[in-house]
Amino acid sequence: MSGMSGVIDRIATIEPWYAANQQYLMDALAHVLAHVRRCAGETVHTPAEMWTHAREGEFALNRVVDAFNLSSFEVGILLLCAGMELDGAVAELCARAQNDSARPYPTFALALAALPDAHWSALSPGAALRYWRLIEVGSGSSLVTSPLRIDERVLHFLAGVQYLDEHLAGYVAQEPPADDLLPSQVALASAITEVLAQAAQRRSELPVVQLVGGDSHTRRSIVASVCDRLGVTPYRMPTAAFPSAPHDLDALMRLWQREAVLSGAALVLDDDAHEPQDAAHWSAVVRFAERVGGALFLCTKERRQLARRVVVSFDVEKPAAHEQHALWEQMLGQAAPLLNGHLDRVVAQFNLNAPSIRAICASVAPAAHDARYTPQQARTLGRTLWNACRTQARPRLDDLAQRIRAIATWDDLVLPDAQITMLRTIALQSRQRATVYGRWGFAERSNRGLGISALFSGASGVGKTMAAEVLANELDLDLYKIDLSQVVSKYIGETEKNLRRVFDAAEEGGAILLFDEADAIFGKRSEVKDSHDRYANIEVSYLLQRMEAYSGLAILTTNMKSALDAAFLRRIRFVVHFPFPDATQRAAIWRRIFPQETPTQDLQPEKLAQLNVAGGVIRNIALAAAFLAAEDASPVTMRHILQAAHGEYIKIEKTLTHEEVRGWM
Repeated sequence: MSGMSGVIDRIATIEPWYAANQQYLMDALAHVLAHVRRCAGETVHTPAEMWTHAREGEFALNRVVDAFNLSSFEVGILLLCAGMELDGAVAELCARAQNDSARPYPTFALALAALPDAHWSALSPGAALRYWRLIEVGSGSSLVTSPLRIDERVLHFLAGVQYLDEHLAGYVAQEPPADDLLPSQVALASAITEVLAQAAQRRSELPVVQLVGGDSHTRRSIVASVCDRLGVTPYRMPTAAFPSAPHDLDALMRLWQREAVLSGAALVLDDDAHEPQDAAHWSAVVRFAERVGGALFLCTKERRQLARRVVVSFDVEKPAAHEQHALWEQMLGQAAPLLNGHLDRVVAQFNLNAPSIRAICASVAPAAHDARYTPQQARTLGRTLWNACRTQARPRLDDLAQRIRAIATWDDLVLPDAQITMLRTIALQSRQRATVYGRWGFAERSNRGLGISALFSGASGVGKTMAAEVLANELDLDLYKIDLSQVVSKYIGETEKNLRRVFDAAEEGGAILLFDEADAIFGKRSEVKDSHDRYANIEVSYLLQRMEAYSGLAILTTNMKSALDAAFLRRIRFVVHFPFPDATQRAAIWRRIFPQETPTQDLQPEKLAQLNVAGGVIRNIALAAAFLAAEDASPVTMRHILQAAHGEYIKIEKTLTHEEVRGWM
């Protein structure tokens, strides 16, 4: 037709299907317009029956008719509305057929009068044309005389032009092609493809495919691979963006259902919000997933259930250690053999996914495949890789816990030899995990108890946190302090959620976790007298389970070891008691407490050791004395320390006795 858009004409020259689809659409439209011309008083030779579409062609119009189960009358209305956009002469024809120059557009009244097999039910909001928003009803004095217009997305589809409905642009986005998958991920994608292919062969409703665990990027890459195998385009919709109002949710569902039919797309519901969603919001996601048809993937951190639709779940695991090792070697190229086993330690410590490994290698060794590394350069590269792995894992934990900058060394610790020996053993076992668990096969015997747990007990200020700092510094790992009094919640199930978030975030980087005030949750498990006791015991059991499964070092501190459950203590590999320092140890602390740059004069550590306080209080006194001396523009003296001690004792509600300061001045 002369009014056909020039854009469509150009597209039709690109590929034979477009030309055939255009001709098919024009033939169908000509058939419908013939009925309208006859209604306008023209003499037209047309068959008595309404046009029916041919089944042999995979044309756009056929897909719409079949997918939405349109009657011949509804097809006629849709084509008449399409004709308004495709042929400029249709507007004048509609006005003549309705004998009203003010109505140069299709209406239900015109369709009922001109088209055969007319039925009133086609006009209802629940019928296909209006329910799926194939057409839009404009404003008018009545339903039958209001102007009708084809939806723009539907018009372009009929013409053979594919694009995402602009009304969905704020909710969904096309998923990019999958990254190169690792062998275990390829096997998982193959298994998912087989499940969907078998359901399609049975012509049964496709199940919802749920991918549980792992990281969001890996889950979505697996889905993208599955969709590529099935020949469909995946679109991602974050569940956090779901509208909660029923009307808005219903509109979104209809729009996507229509889009899935028109484009043959698959939908990926990505439940990867950092904050847990409330029950009302998740119920909206469930309602959507149960009602929408087509290929649907649900990517979640935790397993979910749907009541009215079959769900097939697949667990997404982090790459196995050997896969991570192989990927590191591939990405590092010629530099990998020169790292002298350093990669074994990296793989044992950091449980990273493929995108993280690729990102690290791209940033720290972009020319690894081409460069010729010297041994010194390889050692530097190994150190850089280690630090990059630490940095990669920080963002998630930084939101959940306090990262402590570990600067303390072994020289800063003043403890009995037995405690120092035990702390060095903890460092040794943490350092040799790759050898014992990996090369020597202990991890293959059991995946339980591979983590290293330690309990530091003792009064406040005796060095528990400093010892954790020393271990972090020795092992070159990040140290995160978790205040358990903030983790424990009075609401049932919330404590476990908080703990799970901490452990899940820490797994990637193998950070050292320092649980402060452990007795807040690890107290003696009570006899079950009511539901609160039962759930309190569940919290303890859950923590024991996660500690055994955690691959890093977890340190617990408590001021009251006697308050801990004996069953809990049996699950701890190391128990280190930090005694209150005696006079000799306090003197040693005083000798080390001031930095070399701090000017001092006539300090007497043996007399300062008469202060019967722990190392933490000694540090506070020394710091306050340094400020007093700086104000006096003089070195730190016994007088400054005495003044600072008075202030600190008042703070801790303790009396400074004459015996403690005897002989100072």
